[in-house]
Amino acid sequence: MSTQTSSRPVGVDELKRAWDAVNAGDFRAGAGAGKGPRGRGTAAAGDWSPAAGEHTIAVIGCAGSAGASTIALAAGLAAAGPVRVIECCSVTASGLAAASTAELGLHPTDWRQGKRDHVLLERASEVLAGVDEIPLPIDAQNETQLTILDVGWEAGQLLATDCWLAEAVRTADQVVLVTTATVPGMRRASVALELLANHWQPEQIALAVRGPRRKKWPRGLEHAGGSAVRRALVADRCVEIPEERELAVNGLDSRPVPTPLLSAARQLLEPAHLPTDTSESA
Repeated sequence: MSTQTSSRPVGVDELKRAWDAVNAGDFRAGAGAGKGPRGRGTAAAGDWSPAAGEHTIAVIGCAGSAGASTIALAAGLAAAGPVRVIECCSVTASGLAAASTAELGLHPTDWRQGKRDHVLLERASEVLAGVDEIPLPIDAQNETQLTILDVGWEAGQLLATDCWLAEAVRTADQVVLVTTATVPGMRRASVALELLANHWQPEQIALAVRGPRRKKWPRGLEHAGGSAVRRALVADRCVEIPEERELAVNGLDSRPVPTPLLSAARQLLEPAHLPTDTSESA
């Protein structure tokens, strides 16, 4: 029986990735277990937990293009540092790709890092087929760290998957659901609120609604979300997120986040009793 050795040349990029993997510990004993498609290791539930002084907020969009990444970034800028926003989605779905004012490069753990004022932005560098393929977060750099998880997956899919992100959302200090002031948006918010009700007290869940001010909502919109949305409205757990035409057209980039959006983000941070940054430039 003969043994053949592949003569395919090894590129510099492959060698660099292999070296990064060695530094990240991917070749330690047992590291091959639980490989997903394309050979990437999947992160099971319980593999990550916040540091002792780390406060976590999960931001979940109830529908596509609701503005969850915008809210996550605005909340990070509105909070006093140190803050990091972890965008938990495939590189093909990133809303923060152009949001950094300084790119810091690729970390050995496959997170691409950038900086925006006092906020560290971390986003995936690869195409991810499922929520269980999201790499584990990098260890917090500060003893008192605010980590905002920008969850780029539908709540039902997330909570039904055995992965570190689902567990991190279940144990987050606060959850922000982002939706739109539309009938479909309210219905989606109602479903998400019902799904989350098994894991959090009502006061831990805030509803961020993008659109006109509540007093200008169309008749019947408040009731479109059913009892779950009405309870959030009655309990004053709803924050109005103003429409920003420029953001709607251009998406997030390095230009300053509008002041009204930062003000709304500060309201979202109030239930968590987090210190906020009162400056208007972000």
